Amino acid sequence: MLAFGYTRPRPMIYLDHAASTPPHESVLRAVDATARELFANPSSAHSEGAKAARALEGARAQVAALLGAEPRDCIFTGSGTEADALGVLGPARRARGRHVVLSAIEHPAVMGNAELLEKAGYRLTRVPPNAAGVIDPDAVAAAMQADTALVAVMLVNNELGTLQPIAAIAQKLGHTKPPHLHVDAVAAAGFLPMSVRTLGCDSIAISGHKLQGPRGVGALWMRPGAGNESLYAGGGQEKGLRSGTENLPAIVGLGLACELARKGLHERSAAVARLRDAFEESALSRVPGSRTTVPQGTPRGPHIASLAFDGLPAEPLLHALDARGVRAAAGSACASKKKGPSHVLKAIGIGDDTAVLRFSLSPETTTAELELAVALLGEAVAEIERVVNLSRPRKSRHV
Repeated sequence: MLAFGYTRPRPMIYLDHAASTPPHESVLRAVDATARELFANPSSAHSEGAKAARALEGARAQVAALLGAEPRDCIFTGSGTEADALGVLGPARRARGRHVVLSAIEHPAVMGNAELLEKAGYRLTRVPPNAAGVIDPDAVAAAMQADTALVAVMLVNNELGTLQPIAAIAQKLGHTKPPHLHVDAVAAAGFLPMSVRTLGCDSIAISGHKLQGPRGVGALWMRPGAGNESLYAGGGQEKGLRSGTENLPAIVGLGLACELARKGLHERSAAVARLRDAFEESALSRVPGSRTTVPQGTPRGPHIASLAFDGLPAEPLLHALDARGVRAAAGSACASKKKGPSHVLKAIGIGDDTAVLRFSLSPETTTAELELAVALLGEAVAEIERVVNLSRPRKSRHV
């Protein structure tokens, strides 16, 4: 491991909100109060159980409002990953078809569960993105087969920030017995306005800790009439799709986080996008060798900036930046321990010799923080360039 030797203290600048967001203070208070006061089982018939059940349904209504959905169609899960698993495995197993189509840039929560189906005998077709990291609806349509049971395409890619044309894909799939269309919206919820009616999909997964809610809770919206089945048996909670006594404190926290995110979402989304654009412009002008990973102007979620540095290693650059107090990411946090470019970066042609760092913002991120982050990024890049140049073998001179 390289020793960077950078010890000068710096204030911490957190630019990894796509991995996890700090919970809102009011969410923390709600979680604590619920744990203390509403400890009864929501399934219990007595009055204390009824209080817990009312809190459960109140949170369900808040989640539904963020998605433009009906509360009865929202299922609580233990995470965004579980919501994705339920949205992928359940409909595929329920359908008669044995073919699955997914984008080649899906989160491991979708990709991994699709690969479980493949091990069980399903056939997978992975649709590659274009060079900008966007899936072509025509390519999805071309991948359809007579027995396609499921299509999975995320709304916002968690590494690149690219916005996928879900409504156009849904339209391409047709209206007569189309396959189930699942959307991982974990990287979009709370940052991007969305509506289940506008998207035209059959299921949507979200996660609490990605929108200033608690960890350990997620939700899955299911279109009424869409076929699904539970991943395991139990007490029959959540319409029998997700058995187990509900984690009411986390669910209440998720509901409140969704309500807070919904208020002024359009304005906050636009403000974060302006911050991101200013950050990118500053980095491109002040940090030699930097470039955007995808072309500027590519439709993206508002909060994710991805910068590439040709000829530099990602992990040492990330550590050099971390030593300076800037918390960013190299690819997805869910796969950050793996060596080499992620499957997402490989899908758009990024090789081993290019460092890609993701900087993800929040509505609380300030211009001053971003300006300092750019300056520190310049220092980190210069340091790693020196290390790389020193480690390169010198060409021998023949007499």
